[in-house]
Formats: sequence, structure tokens, C-alpha cells
Amino acid sequence: MDVGSAAVLQQPDIFAANRARGLIAIAAEAAGGLTRRTTVREDGSLRVRFPGPLAPALQAVIVNTAGGTAGGDRYQIACRAGVDADLTVSTAAAEKIYRSTGADAAVDIRLDVAAGAFLAWLPQETIFFDEARLSRRIDVILADNASVLVAEAVVFGRSAMGEAVRTGSFVDRWRVWRDGKLVFAETVRLDGQIAKKLAEPAVANGSIALATVLVAPGDEANVEAIRAHAYQFRGEVGVSAWNGFALVRFCAADGAMLRHDLIMVLSALGRATLPRLWLM
Repeated sequence: MDVGSAAVLQQPDIFAANRARGLIAIAAEAAGGLTRRTTVREDGSLRVRFPGPLAPALQAVIVNTAGGTAGGDRYQIACRAGVDADLTVSTAAAEKIYRSTGADAAVDIRLDVAAGAFLAWLPQETIFFDEARLSRRIDVILADNASVLVAEAVVFGRSAMGEAVRTGSFVDRWRVWRDGKLVFAETVRLDGQIAKKLAEPAVANGSIALATVLVAPGDEANVEAIRAHAYQFRGEVGVSAWNGFALVRFCAADGAMLRHDLIMVLSALGRATLPRLWLM
């Protein structure tokens, strides 16, 4: 075997060794009217910070020191709000998903919310680049009387930068359990010719910025609160409630319009204080 052949055989191992790995595990508990962090674990390229003084609600901000996500990277995030705790988790910046040579980037998120607790998962947008590949899973484990607010947004190319996403793969799996029973399951898959699929009227009608907000418990009062702002939305926003959930869908022409509408909806819901970084 010559040196060139040996180098080719080693390429997969070299690629794997240079992929980013990151893990965050945080837990918060309520005590004396304040929510405090009780467990913080960081590994690899992920870090978490807790800005601001002690308050009734605790805010956590996740930082990816790798500067973005590429094919073959793997991140795991676990957040737990203990009994009666109030925890909001966000990110320091939008997460960029860069072009892949074939492997998927994988992100696994678990949100565990105990009795009487509230957890808000409010990361900034995920920005998708052409030929990127991302497989994401979000598992939400709720006690019988726990509350959760989950907001996820994805922007397929930064239009202000002249970027466009023609092809790639985006798989997003959401699963919610309430008191041990699966009560919500959804998988979004955009694979192959993403631009052509987003152009379809039944998909996004040409929009490139999409988001989903899930509220539990949620009801018609949430629906009415959001619809009261319908005339202010810059993109398309649809909301419905059933089986104790409220679900909001967003389509917008660009990331700026999407963020405007997200802030409007999250403010109307009034369930969590928006992270300061969202407003900068």
C-alpha cells in the first residue's frame, strides 16, 4: 500500500476527529422565591452563562465556541426546571449551519419540566447555508401541571447577504410527553431541492424564514391574544389551540420580518420575559 492510498483510507478518521462535539446539562430549582441553578455541566464546544442577578426567574444563555455547526458535528443539550422553578434558556447568537460534504449535523435537545415549573426554550434563529445538513430532535418531558414555551426559527439563507439555499437536508423532530404519555409528535423534513419545495404554495409560498411556537398549556385565550395583533404582522402567522396546546406557525420573506413577528407573538403570550439579546 503506497502513502497516497493510506492517506485516503485515513480521511474518514481524520474527518471524524475534527468534528465539533458539545454537551450542556443544566438544572434549576426554586428556593425562597428565587430560581437558582443547581447543576451545570459543560463539555466540548458548548458553554452556558447566567447573566443578571438572582431573580424569581433564571435566564441561561448557551454559547457555541465552535462558531457554528458543520456536517458531522454533534450537540446535546439537556435542561431541567425543578418543582416550581422558572427557567428561560436562550442562545448568545443565531446558530449557523454550514455546508456539509455529506454527513448530517445532529442536535438533540431535552427539556424536562417538573410539577408547577415553567421552562421557556427561546434560542435565536438557526441560519441555514446552501448544502447544509441538519438533523434535530426536541424532546419535552412535562409533569402533569408543568408549563412550557418552545420557539424555534430557521432562516434558509440570509437574503441581505445575497445568500440562497438551493439544496440541503433539514429534519426536525418534536415530541412532547405529558405525565408519561406522548401528546404531541411532529416531524418536518425538507430534503433535496429545498428552494423548489419552499416555493410551493402549500409549503411556504416562496418564504425562506419559518418558525414554530408551542405553548403548553395553551387555549383559545392565547389564540385571541395573538390574533389581536394580526394587523401588525409582516409575514404570515397562523395560530390554533387543541388538547391543551396552542401552536403558532410563521412564514416570512426574510429573517428580520420573522424576528419582528416572533417578538410580537411572544410578547402577546406574556409567558416569559424575552431575553435581552433578542432585542439588541
